[in-house]
Amino acid sequence: MPHRLIGEILVQDLGISREFITEALEYQKERGGRVGEILIRQARLSEVNLLKALSKQFGLTFCSTLPVEEINTDFTRIIPIQYLKRYRMVPFETGDGMTVAINDPLLFQGVDDLRIILDQDDVKTVLATHAAILSAINTAYDQSQDTAQQFVEEMHNGESDRIISEIEQTVDLLDDTSDAPVIRLVNLILSQAIKSRASDIHIEPYQNVLKIRFRIDGILYNILTPPKRIQPALISRIKVMAKMNIAEKRLPQDSRILVKIADRNIDIRVSTIPTQFGERVVLRLLDKSNILLNLSDLGMSEANLSVLDKLIRSSYGIILVTGPTGSGKTTTLYAALSAINHPDINIITIEDPIEYQIEGIGQIQVNPKINLTFANGLRSIVRQDPDVILVGEIRDLETAEIAIQSSLTGHLVFSTLHTNDAASAVTRLIDMGIEPFLVTSSVITVIAQRLVRVICPDCKEEYSPDKSLLEEMGIDPDMLFGRTLFRGRGCDSCFHTGYKGRTGVFELMLITDEIKNVILKTSDANRIKQEAIRSGMITLRQAGIQKALMGVTTIEEVLRVT
Repeated sequence: MPHRLIGEILVQDLGISREFITEALEYQKERGGRVGEILIRQARLSEVNLLKALSKQFGLTFCSTLPVEEINTDFTRIIPIQYLKRYRMVPFETGDGMTVAINDPLLFQGVDDLRIILDQDDVKTVLATHAAILSAINTAYDQSQDTAQQFVEEMHNGESDRIISEIEQTVDLLDDTSDAPVIRLVNLILSQAIKSRASDIHIEPYQNVLKIRFRIDGILYNILTPPKRIQPALISRIKVMAKMNIAEKRLPQDSRILVKIADRNIDIRVSTIPTQFGERVVLRLLDKSNILLNLSDLGMSEANLSVLDKLIRSSYGIILVTGPTGSGKTTTLYAALSAINHPDINIITIEDPIEYQIEGIGQIQVNPKINLTFANGLRSIVRQDPDVILVGEIRDLETAEIAIQSSLTGHLVFSTLHTNDAASAVTRLIDMGIEPFLVTSSVITVIAQRLVRVICPDCKEEYSPDKSLLEEMGIDPDMLFGRTLFRGRGCDSCFHTGYKGRTGVFELMLITDEIKNVILKTSDANRIKQEAIRSGMITLRQAGIQKALMGVTTIEEVLRVT
């Protein structure tokens, strides 16, 4: 059978317009390149369709998916990851021998070299998308990597003295070679934390022990107990990565590290404080590749969601989000900003710190060293003709006053407060020194929120909670009629906790005329809350109970966070 041209296959077999092929060929004459890649760049052809055409041209099989979980990772010990990424190929075992998935059939040299390195006579070749190959490569090298736990166990076993002495001898910590044990240990800790979905890593020195803990889904777990002797080298290595002063051990320091692990960009905020037994380090992990959530992904009820969607499109007023540290306030505000982020409105934020960059929004980082406080920054923002302003947190009277004045002069202001519930936010503002009439004329809604852990879908099972627990939560047994409560049994997928991931529970308090009248008479949070409940507000606990009855979380989890 004669060798068919790629353009001919695209027209005859895949229905691509002949005009597109002609234009691509003209472009090729002028600037070079390959017809298929030119068509992809011009958005006239998908990668999948190009690979289907190439499979017909070269007589190769096209695989839409690769058996990622079944890949034998032995090759990772002898082949560098960059080599496979460069040639866009990955080997895997099948029932009839070794198969290599490639993205470009013309890069055959890489396949030949791979066959020689792996000592394989007969290698089958298939085509796959670049994304599928990259995912398989990352998974293989991720699975083959030792865990930090295995590395520490080696220290405690016969290898102990050699590894610890090597760590202690690594004088030049800037010598970033993966063979240096301290560098390898830090890399393993970071990659294990990211794999475990940890939000924080705690490195805690005590008198005779060094503890490493991960915060996963809001709860701290003991992960490692490396030998106390490696403490100085381990902490110095992290400080070098964060470009901190490694000689300064008596003062707290703050910095950040940007790392890339398996094509995920991770921003790590590093904080050190001196303690009696050495420096304590906390690393906050922010996954830059995580797409910002939509409002509908936060876990809000349909009723609250429709109300909030209208409120965030108001032309003026203050929307406050309250809750303790780590309750997801910033995520909610970013989701709200993303929902209204259009070219026709000017959004400016002042934050401490800026957690995620959002395209199309001007973001300012607070810097007290040069007197760029929330209040000073907010004053400057108002002169920048904004439509919407986000103030990271209202911490003092001055910031509160400027935020209120901004809302009264036709700006929509988003901000956060650290209070336990929605009604307490009003009390807090009045305690700061804001007049009640200013609160009622500027604040349009207060949202209180918490994060509850979601039951692991892999080990979900039915159960009946204690009656005393139901009584404590104020749940009438009749409410459970015809409903099933669930919990997680605990499995490898969820680290035997029974939970995997988190979702929000929300209390949305609209500042109605009735609530305004109560605020003008008293700043008592209980009175304001009672009036809000009369007006139809669902409290945090009630919202949590609804989540438990829907099988999203457990009664115990709702009790813990509310």
